[in-house]
Amino acid sequence: MDGKRTALVLGATGGIGGGIDAALVRHGWRVRGLARNLEAAGRAGPAKVEWVAGDAMRREDVVRAATGAEIIVHAVNPPNYANWDTLVLPMIDNTIAAARAAGARVVLPGTIYNFDPAETPVLGEHSPQRPKSRKGAIRVAMEKRLEEAAPQVPSLILRAGDFFGPGVRSSWFAQAMVAPGKPLRRIVNPAKGPGHSWAYLPDLAETFARLVEAPARLRPFERVQFEGLYDDTGERMVEAIRRAAGRRLPVYRFPWWLMRLAAPFGGLPREAAEIAPHWRHPSRLDNGRLVELIGPEPATPLDAAVRASLAEMGCLADAAQPALRAASA
Repeated sequence: MDGKRTALVLGATGGIGGGIDAALVRHGWRVRGLARNLEAAGRAGPAKVEWVAGDAMRREDVVRAATGAEIIVHAVNPPNYANWDTLVLPMIDNTIAAARAAGARVVLPGTIYNFDPAETPVLGEHSPQRPKSRKGAIRVAMEKRLEEAAPQVPSLILRAGDFFGPGVRSSWFAQAMVAPGKPLRRIVNPAKGPGHSWAYLPDLAETFARLVEAPARLRPFERVQFEGLYDDTGERMVEAIRRAAGRRLPVYRFPWWLMRLAAPFGGLPREAAEIAPHWRHPSRLDNGRLVELIGPEPATPLDAAVRASLAEMGCLADAAQPALRAASA
């Protein structure tokens, strides 16, 4: 044995899981990933990951994969973000069972959707969790399960705003503001007001790695907030994209009205309509506990983070202008 600590990452082929994989490897961890298709995982997943065949929905698979692990990173979501009501809680239950068997800590990327943004402009570890969306309610239930499992099963929740960065595809940045694989010709801004929180994935992943370096400092159940980029005007991300493009791109408003209109039919419109308040009300994350644990959080300058994200997405060449309704900018 080489003395390396072992981490099992569930969701290792996804953007968040892949980012955490890379950070843990840099910090000297042996990283194990669970995948239903080993060949596909080997092609798409991060390098230096030991792939184990299995399904996060099968408890015996997760328990087997977690053998010898010190942490289990629960970064897995249902395929295409569908069937949350039937899949998400069984998966976290399987992770908790595997952590109990292995003597491991569960590490969970947390979200802001656990809260009512109209009443909680600053999110801290003790802020009341009163979600306004179905997925937010499920996220609250996930965290409650982790809290109830402690101290027998210790856990760490690192909460952050909307993700962006290389490899992140399921995000507002990559799916709404710009179009992956296409040169920048316009920006769609979802913000309906000032005060939105963003998390650059490489900084967030590095924060995860630093936090698990000193487990003795962590409480049995630890909720930590990652401040990231707080867009206090609602325009900072837009202006950073413009600077990366080198020209003043037109800005269009995200069609929230269309999402509300189509919400009764389900799918993306319903999901978007439910989380619209998080784009209307300010939400800032209080990182006081995080700073207590690791000092100043990793913080890539905004322009460098946006340029790296757009370059990896293939968005920095010229192309024709689309026909969209322009917003005032």
